[in-house]
Amino acid sequence: MSDRLRTSLGTLTLDNPVINASGTFGYGFEYAGMVDVAKLGGVSVKGISLQPRPGNLPPRTVETPAGMLNSIGLANIGIDAFINEAMPKLRDLGVTVIVNTFASSVEDFAELAERLDPVEGLAALELNISCPNVHSGGMHFGISSSAAAEVTAAVRAVTGLPLMVKLSPEAGDICAVARGVEEAGADIITLINTLRGMVIDVDRRRPMLGEYTGGISGPAIKPLGVRMVYEVFQQVSVPVIGMGGIANLRDVLEYMMAGSAAVQVGTANYAEPGIGVRLIDELEAWCAERDIRSCELVGLAQQG
Repeated sequence: MSDRLRTSLGTLTLDNPVINASGTFGYGFEYAGMVDVAKLGGVSVKGISLQPRPGNLPPRTVETPAGMLNSIGLANIGIDAFINEAMPKLRDLGVTVIVNTFASSVEDFAELAERLDPVEGLAALELNISCPNVHSGGMHFGISSSAAAEVTAAVRAVTGLPLMVKLSPEAGDICAVARGVEEAGADIITLINTLRGMVIDVDRRRPMLGEYTGGISGPAIKPLGVRMVYEVFQQVSVPVIGMGGIANLRDVLEYMMAGSAAVQVGTANYAEPGIGVRLIDELEAWCAERDIRSCELVGLAQQG
């Protein structure tokens, strides 16, 4: 493959702009037998916390007419097992690893970053300050520009890794949150995370998820994601990564033209684990046919 898709995100350079999103692709190595995971621009691994987490009560997922609702609760193996067991496998596979982290306090976010900073093979950190389906932590940081900035600054102080911050669409003013994390030291802004929703089982007369509510993802939220990327792009000078409902090449092009320097593919992985690699090939062919580089697409739909 040519360097037509090479993507610069500040100090982070990727072979292409297609990243598999956290929580939708495990830790990455599980798919090595069916997907060339090293070909992906990057893999944002399942969210990591200081201690292992069992996650929420089942049922944890339910389909919706245009996507899915999930209430996984950030179940994960914890930082020790990730560093000692998962990272060696990812290094062996040549994966561009982005570590998504989650905590319920500023101090824990900083500790995660400090422990991950020296780990060989990490390309970047992604702070999940916006998960809507856990009992504590996430949403508090994601909807407040001051809280988001505080977390970002604390992490920035202890790591030299490229720092992504993942924003919530439920913030009252997502542009204010984006400006806050940029000023606090974020190198890249990722948006959007899921929105809270509910599905009722009318026969049982009860919510279908074990924790009642969960995060809506999939095609239903794509127009919202595109709009927020478009607006945030105008407000910040750092690169933006767009996500939410990407299922085909046109979706990738929309996000990039709205202002995304790269994209993350999430829910579509459940239906087609190899979709990320397919989109890379399709984007390469689309750009080659027009003799352009993918980076030339970024912000083309912006007015003025």
